[in-house]
Amino acid sequence: MADKTFDYVGFAGCVKDLDTILKQIDISVRLHTINEVILMNHEECGAYGIESTPENHARDLKKAKDIISQKYPHLQIRIFYLHLDGQFEEIK
Repeated sequence: MADKTFDYVGFAGCVKDLDTILKQIDISVRLHTINEVILMNHEECGAYGIESTPENHARDLKKAKDIISQKYPHLQIRIFYLHLDGQFEEIK
């Protein structure tokens, strides 16, 4: 069996519940000394309901990136919006 080189954590709404995500990142930082975090929201997210717009997702992802960067400045953080056609859009 190959060594696992990542922690996969999936939550409905991803960064909508940032406290939960921060707890999971903290565990990964402490136990596995991670150096990168990838956050991803997707189009038509049921957890966001009618607020599931590209603009709201981008805003929330950027806010999460800023908060995580402040708490863990050593982490590289990449944020993505996944379109239902399978296209990943990196948010800059």
